Parts: sequence; C-alpha cells; structure tokens
Amino acid sequence: MAKIILLCGKVCSGKSTYANKIKTKYNAVILSCDELMLTLFDEQLGDSHNVISQKVQNYLYQLGEQIVTADTNVILDFGFWTHLERNKTKLYYADKGIKTELHYIKISPAKWLCNIDKRNKNLEDGLEKGYYIDDNMKQLFSDQFQEPDCREIDILIDTITK
Repeated sequence: MAKIILLCGKVCSGKSTYANKIKTKYNAVILSCDELMLTLFDEQLGDSHNVISQKVQNYLYQLGEQIVTADTNVILDFGFWTHLERNKTKLYYADKGIKTELHYIKISPAKWLCNIDKRNKNLEDGLEKGYYIDDNMKQLFSDQFQEPDCREIDILIDTITK
C-alpha cells in the first residue's frame, strides 16, 4: 500500500525543493498547503489566514487519503512544526491503516536566514510567489518550530553537513 510522506522543517528550509526531487523516486503526488492558498488567495487573507490554512490542511489530509487508497504515494509539504501536529497527523492516518514516514529537513540558522533573504529578494523582484518574511515573522517562526526528536524521524535530510 502507498504511504504519506510528511515533510518537516522550518519555512525556507528547502522542503518544496526536496519534495520535487523525491516525487519521481517515490511515485508521489505533492500536496502543498502554501501552494494551494497562494494560488487561490495570493496574500490577501490577513486575519483569516490561520482559519483558512486549517481548512485547506484538513481538505488536503482527506485528499491525501483518497490518493493513497488509489495506491499512489503522497508528499505533504506542510512543515509539521510542532510535536502535537506531527503526532495528530500520524494518528489520523494510522487510524485509517495508512503508513506515514517523516522526512526532516534540518537547516543551520545561518543557511535558514540566507534562504529567507533570497526568497524575500525573489518576491520583491517578482521571480517567486510566496509570503514575505520580515524580522518579526522570522522570530515568530523560529519560536514556534519544535525540532523533531530522533524517535519521530524516519529520514533525516541534514543540510548542515552538506
């Protein structure tokens, strides 16, 4: 049976790049909350962002279940920032008899800041679509991210040593 691959990592850690690299290897469909939200709403959500983001995630969880049932792997490019979110997602799929695999993209603080600056520059130049991340957002995202422990990780992508 196919499986759900959970991509865990900070914003701008390289999750989407990694997803695109492995989708052929795993014969997988990538489901991205950010991609869907930016396609539908650009950056116009304001205070509604979190509510709509949760609805989009719930929809993509169910879509992922349907795709796996059709015997195709799914890559959830969501981030899975907290232990609670990772555990809830794994339990959701385990209750349905669907295997999950957590791939953690680990990034050094310096490379992370460099990636954010590069993305922000690309946004300003119109070369990329995404969310601009200012200093307050950097701090908020850094504070909210809970690094997975070794028991949670199935595959570690360690960009620090590369």
